Amino acid sequence: MLDYFPKYFTSKAIVLYLAALVVVSIIFFSKSLPFIWIMFGLAEVVGFFYFSNLLTKKWSVYTERLFTKKIFTTALIIRVLWVLFSYAFYVIMTGQPYEFQSADALNYQAMGSGLAKYGFDNYEKIFMGTGLADRGYGTYLGVLYMFVGDGVLIPRLIKALLGAFTALLVYKLSSRTFGEDVGKMAGIFTMLMPNLIYYTGLHLKETEMVFLTVAFIDRADYIIRSQKYGFINFVLPLLLAGILFTFRTVLGAATLFSFMTTLLLSSSQVLKKTAKRVVLATWVMVAIAYFAGGRIALEVEEIWEARKENQKTSLEWRSEREGGNQFAKYASASVFAPLIFVIPFPSMVNTPGQENQQLIHGGNFDKNILAFFVMFAMLIIIKTGKWRDYVLIGSFTISYLIVIALSSFAHSERFHQPAMPFLMIFAAYGISQVTNATKKYYMWYIAVLFLAIIAWSWFKLAGRGLA
Repeated sequence: MLDYFPKYFTSKAIVLYLAALVVVSIIFFSKSLPFIWIMFGLAEVVGFFYFSNLLTKKWSVYTERLFTKKIFTTALIIRVLWVLFSYAFYVIMTGQPYEFQSADALNYQAMGSGLAKYGFDNYEKIFMGTGLADRGYGTYLGVLYMFVGDGVLIPRLIKALLGAFTALLVYKLSSRTFGEDVGKMAGIFTMLMPNLIYYTGLHLKETEMVFLTVAFIDRADYIIRSQKYGFINFVLPLLLAGILFTFRTVLGAATLFSFMTTLLLSSSQVLKKTAKRVVLATWVMVAIAYFAGGRIALEVEEIWEARKENQKTSLEWRSEREGGNQFAKYASASVFAPLIFVIPFPSMVNTPGQENQQLIHGGNFDKNILAFFVMFAMLIIIKTGKWRDYVLIGSFTISYLIVIALSSFAHSERFHQPAMPFLMIFAAYGISQVTNATKKYYMWYIAVLFLAIIAWSWFKLAGRGLA
């Protein structure tokens, strides 16, 4: 059983990225990626795989106490540096401390500033036209701004802190689930993952949403594995689930679904006393009944009923709008669902108005590589018949990604964020199970991925009449 990420895999991942970048740049030379985004991509890919190999090997011998200190401190330093760098970078590139195409970020900032200035007496006016599922972050910013003013740096430094705590929680959760060695790898992957670092420098809700999700799953797992069923232990995870409904409705629903699924289907080794299932399930059913009693249930039902039409309408809009991709309307859940662990593919060509995707393309490539180990882990878990031991994180990850696959945001990197830490956990477990006999499949996978990246680059350009 491996307790680190071997150089065999990381070096080949780096070579594949360089090869794909060169080939795509040659084939689509007139639309090759601008140098600045190539530099970001190199940092995201080389940095992630080089340090994943180095740190998983070096830190594997650390005691739990030392590892905890190292991962939290390092994750915090990385994120604080990114917050400060990205602030200056965006001011230079866009003239303001916000990302390219920053409509959502500016909207959240306006909500927070308005709430801080006019107070909760004017709450409905400030959030007029905003559904419950998108009020949580604006409300959080408003409360924070009441104390510290409406500058953007303090919220982002808090994001850096939450990101560091997320890496720590992933380590603890995966250690309880798969063992200490896997836990250390998963924690390091979370610490280094460019996509998770990226959002700490933006005025969007993803960092907070990921932290709340991981905190919920961690507390739910702790309750079940520790057999501590007191009412007070249920308060925090149910409160977290309630808050998640105000960030993204389907996310709150997925967390409660995973909790209920675990209570009903987990193995006797995880939930030792079968009689306790009734008590625990009752508590969760009470919470679900509460949330299902009003507006939240209505939003969940509306999203589910409209899923096909929303996906069709959105994809048609993307194909018909100015600068859109005319091929987008042919995409559907049948295309996205089988690839949900892998996508989005990296944007390695220069397409108008997609600077954000080009900046983070290296992080998407990292996810593409780790997807092999995620799928390998799923296969091992099913093959060994131990899936009941991992129902909590498995049911959440799969149920959430299925909803995303059925939505109009299947290839939107931003909407994959809540599942990212759990993909890191499964990837770490998959790596730990690879043997000399099975690692050959990795070479087949990266060959297919190489072709997929080239095809995706053509798709992005040809659909816009640029190829």
